[in-house]
Amino acid sequence: MEEHRPVTIYDIAERLNLATSTISRALKDHHSISDKTIKKVKKTAEEMGFVPNTLAAGLRGNKTKTIGVLIPTITQPFLSSLISGIEVTARKSDYSVIIMQSHDSYEDEVNMTKSLYSSRVSGVICSLAMETKDTSHFQQFSNNNIPLVFVDRVPKGYNTFRVVIDNYTAGYKATKHLIDQGCKRIAHLTAGAEFGNLYKERKRGYLDALTDHGLPVKEEWIINLKAMTYDAGVKACQKLFGLKVPPDGLFAPGDILAVSAVQTAKKRGIKVPQDFAVIGFNNDPISEIIEPNISTITHPADKMGKAAANIVIDTIGSRKEEEAKEITFLNTEVLIRESSKRA
Repeated sequence: MEEHRPVTIYDIAERLNLATSTISRALKDHHSISDKTIKKVKKTAEEMGFVPNTLAAGLRGNKTKTIGVLIPTITQPFLSSLISGIEVTARKSDYSVIIMQSHDSYEDEVNMTKSLYSSRVSGVICSLAMETKDTSHFQQFSNNNIPLVFVDRVPKGYNTFRVVIDNYTAGYKATKHLIDQGCKRIAHLTAGAEFGNLYKERKRGYLDALTDHGLPVKEEWIINLKAMTYDAGVKACQKLFGLKVPPDGLFAPGDILAVSAVQTAKKRGIKVPQDFAVIGFNNDPISEIIEPNISTITHPADKMGKAAANIVIDTIGSRKEEEAKEITFLNTEVLIRESSKRA
């Protein structure tokens, strides 16, 4: 079977006995080509099944109308919603989206930024990998005027666009809710202060809420995780429950961690929320499926994705250099469910 080959402007030129440059200009409605020739060329192109190679055209013009999205994983509901917001907004402006997953690996993230750059993307939206400390691999975009927006997990000290929530206030709200339910020994899972601002700010809100309400802060009740996974949460909670004075409440910075806490408690015969109240973060679907339902903090992922995409598209379309800015979503709310509701 003969392999089907795409029709090119050379094929059209041969059919019409015209120069390829004439064909190319006619397809673009160039003023130097007569209306009669333009009509003839377009009619022939349609008959022959010619499809313009927009990627090649984009590479020649250094623009592909493509936004690169680099995230830790697509399996987290928050990040799935973020991608949805980006994609919907991009499509409205005729941009396509390339999605890459770092799986929280610094090395993978570095390689993927190289791949996105070599693909000549028009802009990049990124939520950093857990392992990432050095962000110099993003400089290739900044140095070449390719709009770069960090979302949610954002680096410290990198002067570019960022879209975040008020993580400090969200952390404070979550902890205060547990205090309002009568918790006196509140634990917290975090990712370590060395990683960006996201978990650091949630932890700061947790600490200030305890201090403001005269409750103790104990290092043994604060556990740094290397990964925000179910298994990591189980190990951390087993450690907490094994303490001489175990906590009676937990603020988990992700719903999957809250789920691991609830299930670990139940296996040990610890009553939730009577003996151990739990609140998570993100309002993932799993938070409403598990028994008891998980109290959580809302996270406007879809809106954040739309905001990030709009920044990229607006910056590409602007003739002047845009000043880097931060968009902070303040509308996080406490959703009170069974896992923490004592009163």
